[in-house]
Amino acid sequence: MEIDDTPVAVVRTAEGKVYAIHDVCSHANVALSEGEVVDGEIECWLHGSTFALATGKPTCLPAVEPVPVYPVKIEGDDVYIAVNVEL
Repeated sequence: MEIDDTPVAVVRTAEGKVYAIHDVCSHANVALSEGEVVDGEIECWLHGSTFALATGKPTCLPAVEPVPVYPVKIEGDDVYIAVNVEL
């Protein structure tokens, strides 16, 4: 999805936690949302880099640069994501 022209992947883990992470791999210009989510990490389907959903930091090569993560607020059935916030 895009929010204010920013590509965002919204992920709900098996434990029910919701994360919002930039939907472009920092190593290759591909969508992270097309990759697998396991143990709090999302995997880039192209080269296998993984990123921590909570921090955006790469946890597996070849990516070495983090991707942005965005604050998530849940109110009832609504999910709010702030993409224009300095963290």
